[in-house]
Amino acid sequence: MFEYEMATARHADLVREAARYRRLQEAKKARRASSRSQEPERRVTGERSRFTRAA
Repeated sequence: MFEYEMATARHADLVREAARYRRLQEAKKARRASSRSQEPERRVTGERSRFTRAA
């Protein structure tokens, strides 16, 4: 019976750890998305002559 209880406790720990990891990843993803939306959009600059036709 003791081994069963140990296995059950270990399983519960693993489930909690996985849930915590998923929450952290989702929080990072949400933070990344919100910081992108707060950045001002930059104008694309550069040499336009580089993209002209060769002929």
